[in-house]
Amino acid sequence: MVRLALGSLLGLLPVAFAVTRHFDFTVNNARIAPDGFERDAVLINGAYPAPLIQINKGDDVFIPTHNQLVDPLMRRSTTIHWHGFFQPRTSDMDGPAFVNQCPIPPNTTFNYQFGVHNQSGNFWYHSHLSTQYCDGLRGAFVVYDPDDPLKHLYDVDDEGTVITLSDWYHDLAPSATNDFFSTGVVPIPDSGLINGVGRFNGGPEVPFAVVNVEHGKRYRLRVFATACRPFFTFSIDNHNITFMEADGIEHDPVTVQNVDVYTAQRVSVILNATQPVNNYWIRAPPTGGAPSGNPNFNPNLTLAILRYKGAPVADPTTVNVPGHKLLDQEMHPIAQEMPGKLGSGPPDVAITLNIAQPNPPFFDINGISYISPSIPVLLQILSGAKQPQDLLPSEQVFVVPRNALIQVTIPGTGAHPFHLHGHAFDVVLPSNDDTFNFVNPLRRDVYPINGGNTTFRWMTDNPGAWFLHCHIDWHLEAGLAVAFAEAPEDNVSGPAAQITPQDWLDLCPMYDKLDPEFQ
Repeated sequence: MVRLALGSLLGLLPVAFAVTRHFDFTVNNARIAPDGFERDAVLINGAYPAPLIQINKGDDVFIPTHNQLVDPLMRRSTTIHWHGFFQPRTSDMDGPAFVNQCPIPPNTTFNYQFGVHNQSGNFWYHSHLSTQYCDGLRGAFVVYDPDDPLKHLYDVDDEGTVITLSDWYHDLAPSATNDFFSTGVVPIPDSGLINGVGRFNGGPEVPFAVVNVEHGKRYRLRVFATACRPFFTFSIDNHNITFMEADGIEHDPVTVQNVDVYTAQRVSVILNATQPVNNYWIRAPPTGGAPSGNPNFNPNLTLAILRYKGAPVADPTTVNVPGHKLLDQEMHPIAQEMPGKLGSGPPDVAITLNIAQPNPPFFDINGISYISPSIPVLLQILSGAKQPQDLLPSEQVFVVPRNALIQVTIPGTGAHPFHLHGHAFDVVLPSNDDTFNFVNPLRRDVYPINGGNTTFRWMTDNPGAWFLHCHIDWHLEAGLAVAFAEAPEDNVSGPAAQITPQDWLDLCPMYDKLDPEFQ
């Protein structure tokens, strides 16, 4: 992986020395071959995965983003979403096109700048314009906590323990999207990648990524599912792993043999390197679309190598022995995260989102298929929109008041990993369960709607415009989303008012002047 060199010593810096970290991003086109098949891609600084960002809890980031996209077969405007960050007072930096900003036009620089405040853990970043991130613009973002309350569980936590899981497509995303809309068949990846490399049926034997460990040490593996469609089942042959974090929120440790990581989810697991010095397969077979739908796709080729210091440079010969999989009901936030803090009382606002497909491949929520407005929702709020009828399109935007307990129920219709921007939520009723948990429910920002009546809740303590959508990017493009206008008046004035730099205000006028092929 190509990484930004901040050094693992960042994890040792006290929060008192929090600073503004500068990163310079050029969004460009280049040809890459992560699985041996060469194709054009949308990249950051010419790299796939995009550069790893490593900072400390409490730091700010300043990221000039230069759009140099030129390929007419892919989108030439762009945005970047900083997935999992709450963005208090900086909803304009969240990134979703036409929810929080207009896209960055070609040959334009836009400065993303925000603070990570009290958040730490695993985050990531990706394009949030149409299905553009499927063409390559996706990378991991780690925020270290020098005072991590679970630090006693591991010895090593650095860039060598970051693991990205992604799907890869040989077709360009706009072409694959058009095929999806014409056939109704969601694109099936050609390969699965671990740390940016993988193989496909009949393709070249691209060397697998290697994760190096030393016998007797404990490693915090940070696993990121930066995929457009599938979920991955992560395991390491002959080793247990101990789950400890979900989407930037630490949970009580649970020792398992494997864990499902859905699109856009992140987990930290502890690996205790106590097995004989050898090579072991790291496995992350993707699930999503029958392999028969794409002859290139072989989930079992999504592999990497765990190599002990002193082991020969060779492929492992280990076999996978299925074991206990992490259950939702086993995930409970640590005490510092105040599990169950939302209580068991009735919500202030209860919302049911019914998913349907009356007109495949397009999705409806409560009878409405999401279509991006011409003016970003946040800009509408800042321009004075306060009521549902003030917003365009009003039927797709929920206006919610400040400091209200929101409860969303989604009847299950398939494995849709829903992501809420601006917040994490408590899953008080997991999928395929019939027992509510208000005492210590799991908390994260992406959760798959797999069946039953999944229910989650959060407090509206962060004014802004926030997206809630399926993170299967093809489903989002087909309308599986809603938006929230949270505390509209508080966005305009008062201590929670949004900070809106001039280059953000300039984006929509510049974008609107573009010829359609550049939009």
